[in-house]
Amino acid sequence: MTIVHAGPDRVLRSLRADWSRERWEQLPDDGNRYEVIDGILYMTTAPSAFHQWIVRQIVRALFAQIDDLNLGVTLWAPIGVFMPGCDPVQPDILVVQTAHLGIIHDRRIYGVPDLIVEVVSPSNSEQDLDIKRRAYARAAVPEYWIVRPAERDALVCSEPDPVAELFQTVDTIPPTGVLASPTLPIQASIADFFANAPDTTL
Repeated sequence: MTIVHAGPDRVLRSLRADWSRERWEQLPDDGNRYEVIDGILYMTTAPSAFHQWIVRQIVRALFAQIDDLNLGVTLWAPIGVFMPGCDPVQPDILVVQTAHLGIIHDRRIYGVPDLIVEVVSPSNSEQDLDIKRRAYARAAVPEYWIVRPAERDALVCSEPDPVAELFQTVDTIPPTGVLASPTLPIQASIADFFANAPDTTL
């Protein structure tokens, strides 16, 4: 596997766009995150403690408003998600509503989740803000949150246009704001995503 750096020693990508689901299935289970978008393999090493704290806080909010009310299930990386144009990806967090649970089978997710959440790391901002945003829009993901630790805010993307590869609506929720999902019965304080973290090193 030939890979080159695409950021400060944590994100690497293949030189050639010839990766497939079948090749991805052969990769080692070594603690790294491997994703294939437009045939390019991206490898991301272990995230920071702060990144994982934020994921934890978001999952807690989603469990209280989705899972505990039997409205769906919340899952998080590592897990393979197979969607058109990004096959596979491993989002930080995803939600599948109860009516769509059939897409979860045979150890993977074969379809489009109702919500995908990515927490930006310094080494993968281009992936989450550009590459994955276009791929998720192309796959018609109904809602995509981009949580930005450096800014302590979040971007909420909705109304995907698969042809244009963009989300028609992108709302910035400020550090003191409340995120109200445009497609799901979810509200969350942005400040709570970052509060009380024992280590805030990015």
